[in-house]
Amino acid sequence: MYLGIDLGTSAVKVCVMAADGHVVATADAPLGVAHPFEGASEQTCDDWWTATVAAVTALAPELRASLRGIGLSGQMHGAVLLDANHRPVRPVILWNDARATAECAAMTADCPDIGDLSGVPPMAGLTAPKLRWLARHAPDEHARIARVLLPKDYIGFRLHGGFVTDPSDAAATSWLDQRTRTWSERLCEVSATDIAWLPEIRPGTEVAGTLLPTVAAELGLPSGLPVATGGGDAAAGAVGIGAVSAGEGFISLGTSGQLFVTTPDYRPNPASLIHAYAHTVPGHWFQMAAMLNGARPMAWLADLLRRPIPDLLAEAETAPPGPLFLPYLTGERTPHGDTEIRGGFAGLGETTTQGSLMRSVLEAIAFTFADAMTALEAAGTRPSALLAIGGGTRSDLLMQMIADTTGCTLGRSTGAEIGPALGAARMAQVAAGDGPPDEVMRKPDVGRQFHPDPAARDRLHPRLAAYRALYPALKSVQGAMGESPGACKEARRSAIGLKG
Repeated sequence: MYLGIDLGTSAVKVCVMAADGHVVATADAPLGVAHPFEGASEQTCDDWWTATVAAVTALAPELRASLRGIGLSGQMHGAVLLDANHRPVRPVILWNDARATAECAAMTADCPDIGDLSGVPPMAGLTAPKLRWLARHAPDEHARIARVLLPKDYIGFRLHGGFVTDPSDAAATSWLDQRTRTWSERLCEVSATDIAWLPEIRPGTEVAGTLLPTVAAELGLPSGLPVATGGGDAAAGAVGIGAVSAGEGFISLGTSGQLFVTTPDYRPNPASLIHAYAHTVPGHWFQMAAMLNGARPMAWLADLLRRPIPDLLAEAETAPPGPLFLPYLTGERTPHGDTEIRGGFAGLGETTTQGSLMRSVLEAIAFTFADAMTALEAAGTRPSALLAIGGGTRSDLLMQMIADTTGCTLGRSTGAEIGPALGAARMAQVAAGDGPPDEVMRKPDVGRQFHPDPAARDRLHPRLAAYRALYPALKSVQGAMGESPGACKEARRSAIGLKG
């Protein structure tokens, strides 16, 4: 048996996988997110570890006793900053944090070819700009940094005591030279980062360390288990779904959204805002459209209306097309690279129902994937079929809408909701020496396929055009209001004593 641990944004998810690839058990523990000021998004390492312990110990004792290895996956880009005593300097600044927008512009000015070197132009959610932000706004905290880790690598540190990351998580920091898969002195220099703070890079299927005896006792696991380095959640999801050869890919519908295709070489296209990154497996890279909001707007609307998501989805099935919705609750990366834009409904009327609001949200999520596919095409890649992972895949209506708007056949596999945790367990099996990668990382069986419907695509085309017009329209309204989210952020920073 092999344990996969996935440190997500909303929960820590774990799965136990048998040697034949069958998932025999899953568990999870929820996580909260703090927003100390507008545009900020943070979690704490202690909460991560508490949730990890809760999720792992929720598994049956006999399963835990039978484990032969552990693999890791996690949310990408988060800045985990440790001091000389290996304690967190401050809360973790997350992937959807928007505070470092000005620092991105400064990094580009200092290093004009940064997008070609690091795989994508600097964006506020990536790790490196956050270090430059801290150097400017919180110099005392910046001065205490002795180690920098990515989220899953902090869990690895707690498990085995080492400072190790994989190429995919390293790629997503803006510190990695993607062509050489090594840390770049130049990228560190422009982001106020000491290269000595950064962890060792090993392939995701290699052993990062072995489980410490004290931790084994806390988790009820055998001491000395090999812990695979693992991968960032996008790359681990690719491993879990068998997208580890050139041309294979998937869409992910979690809190965030991704459209991911594996490539045999490094293919940057900074202008398209497609992320070109090193894969967690040796000898491969990938291109990825990254959307900050993914399936999150579904949960947002359900929370706002205080109704269960399944009930709203059922009503959305029969609701006629309603208002347009822009789903940028936390800004957007691909295709806009805009941390300050916010969402909104357009076309509300007296006949608008809660079901039609949910249908509009689903439609908007599908439209973000249509934009992602257009950006991917601009970067030279056009997949005709993709698998799908993440909690959002539960909605047949959403899956069909994405197939219709992108023109791409989608396959929903058994265990699609597990995604990165399954990939982590597969990497654990390889690291334990219990199977070659090409056998362990095979494609799962597809339970249902969603084929594009040309008639539906024709019906949706005018609404897609209107959706694309909504972004610049709301952008102009936001500017006319005279107080952008950026201005709000600066006001909040002043209120809490952060100096510009």
